[in-house]
Amino acid sequence: MEPVRILDDTESNFTGPETNAHGFISANIDFDMSQNLPSTAPESDSPGARAVERSIAAYTLGDKLRKLRLKKKISLVDLGKHTGLSPSMLSQLENGKLVPTLPTLTRIAMVFDVGLEHFFSDRSKQKLFAVVRASERMRFPERAGSPDPAYFFECLAFSAQEKSMQAYLATFNAREKLSQEHFHDGSEFLYVIEGELGIHIHGEEHALGAGDSLYFDSSEPHSYRGLNGKNASVVVVTMAPRL
Repeated sequence: MEPVRILDDTESNFTGPETNAHGFISANIDFDMSQNLPSTAPESDSPGARAVERSIAAYTLGDKLRKLRLKKKISLVDLGKHTGLSPSMLSQLENGKLVPTLPTLTRIAMVFDVGLEHFFSDRSKQKLFAVVRASERMRFPERAGSPDPAYFFECLAFSAQEKSMQAYLATFNAREKLSQEHFHDGSEFLYVIEGELGIHIHGEEHALGAGDSLYFDSSEPHSYRGLNGKNASVVVVTMAPRL
C-alpha cells in the first residue's frame, strides 16, 4: 500500500474567511482544526500508521471531493483559484495520495457550500463490514502511564463505525491482589482463550479456565486478575444498555 501524506496547511495560500477551531471527535480521538498533523509516511510500516491510513481511507474523502467538483462542473484549476491549493495538489487529494487537514477540508467545503459533515456523515448508510488485521492492532495498558497495569487490551473492531458493541482482546496479568473495581452501564461478555481468569463480582471471586465464558450486568462493580501465576488471555465484549 502506497503511504499517503497528510497535507500541511502551510502549503496553501488561501485567503478566505477565517474559521473557528472546532474539534472533530471520532473513536475517542480528538483532532483540533488548528493543528498541523505530521505526515504518516515515515512510520508507514508501523501497525499504528497502517491502522490510521485504513481508518482515514474508509471515509473516501477524495472520492467525495471529486464527486462534488464534477457535480458543480468546476475544473481543478478553478477550484485551485478558490482554495489557494494547486491543481496538482487537489488531484492528489482526489486520488487519495494526500490526506487533507480539517482546515483544508473546511476551505474546500466552503467553496461547495457544504458542511464538514458531508465528508463524514454518510458512512452509516453503508452496510457494516470492517476487517481488522492482527498486525494493525495496537496494545494499550489499562491506564496510560500506570507502572503496574492490571491488564492490557487491543481493540478488535476499531475501524467499524456505529458499533452496537465493543470487542477487545485483553491480557489480565497474574496478581496476588485483585485489580481496582470498576463498573459501566450495559452488559459484558468474557471468553477465556488461555490461562485462568479470576473475576470478583457480587462479593465473590469466580475462576474461569480456557473455554469458559461469562455474561453479566457490568453496572455491578467488578475486578479481574490472572490466577495461578499465569496471565489470562480473554476476549471481552461490552454492550450498551438496551433502550
